[in-house]
Amino acid sequence: MKGLAPSSMRREFDATKNELARSQGEVARLEERCRMLEKTLKETREMLRARDTELEKMRREREKERMIAERRRSDLGPQTQLPLPPRDLQSRHSSLDMRRTGSPLSTGRSTPTEQERALFLAGSEEERARIRSTELYMTRTDSWSGAQVLQAVHDINSEILQFAASATEICTFDRASRHSSARSVQAMHDTSSRLGPNLSRILSNRDHSQDPILVQLALQGCVSMCITRALSSFCMGFSSKSDTVISQIYSRIALAEAQSTSSKWRALAHRQIHNTHPHLAEQAMNDLCDTILRWSADIFTIAGCLSYENGASSSKDGLRLRFGDQVRRIATSVSRLARVTREEIMSTCFDVIAVSTNASFDPSGMSDAFGDYVTSHGAILATTELGLRCTTRLRGSEPLEAHDDVTLEQRTILQPKVVLESVLDALDPR
Repeated sequence: MKGLAPSSMRREFDATKNELARSQGEVARLEERCRMLEKTLKETREMLRARDTELEKMRREREKERMIAERRRSDLGPQTQLPLPPRDLQSRHSSLDMRRTGSPLSTGRSTPTEQERALFLAGSEEERARIRSTELYMTRTDSWSGAQVLQAVHDINSEILQFAASATEICTFDRASRHSSARSVQAMHDTSSRLGPNLSRILSNRDHSQDPILVQLALQGCVSMCITRALSSFCMGFSSKSDTVISQIYSRIALAEAQSTSSKWRALAHRQIHNTHPHLAEQAMNDLCDTILRWSADIFTIAGCLSYENGASSSKDGLRLRFGDQVRRIATSVSRLARVTREEIMSTCFDVIAVSTNASFDPSGMSDAFGDYVTSHGAILATTELGLRCTTRLRGSEPLEAHDDVTLEQRTILQPKVVLESVLDALDPR
């Protein structure tokens, strides 16, 4: 050390310090990855436990159906041969398939003779084809739990809030800049038809230069409306006429058949549409991004936005330049949620919901975003956070030609959050 010059010692010290900093950063990164893997492992174990529970439940139900069928045959006497019901045939065939794939419900393995016997009992080529076509879905359970779907909606609400807050924060507003240009008139007309005349009038009459919170709430309502409109279709991005026909068919099947049957049909139809049109998902996301940016630009126009802090204009192209990636993430999350709820959920039907501005405020079905600050009153201005509802056809409802006696259970898992006219009392306290 004595032979080293101070400059050399400093260089070595700096190099050692940099190496230590890199090592500490690497350790922090590995610790974060370890925590993430532990969380993923925990979620996977919970999912496996849920699937095991569902499989055990299915096994008990099928065993009960088999016993009922055996009792019916014994009641008819040994001289009479009772044809096997199709549901019993499906249950037996499904059990054979589960043993063949090594399901934990059975320790044995099916042999070709057992499988051939199950198909032989079907009695006809049509019945055999039907059994084979449903084989994939007979032992299938939900890929996502209700808690995971709920979390996905929460995540989308968070992304909407981040976009609305970021866009509003960097925008410069000037009430004097509003003028009756053709663009402003058209933006006012379009926004009124989308979000209602009350919110449009408030946005155009107030000065947002000091507190643009109303613009942020309007943006949240705008994006929420775009998302619910996209998710209300059977298949996002599909042509409206074809989508209407398929939606009507699915509605009929959901009323006339068991929940599992309608869910299987929904999953197969949705998947085959995307297989037939491989670029449909990408097109749907592009359309959703374009709609969000166009509607948002109209809101900024009637609110008197001059420009953003980077000099970009408040037009749709200016928004895309500044927030295109953020809006794209929202569209991607919505597209993934649409695929999961259509193809991966068999036990129920999930719907993302918002509240129409023409509806009256109902505390049992929605919540006031400013209810903790002022008394809720007045018309609904916008839905700032999406809700979630599930609809299930109860087991007791048998397939019917008429729909009078079908029992549907609807539960609101997450209430949508709305803004009422009473928000003005919180912003302008007397």
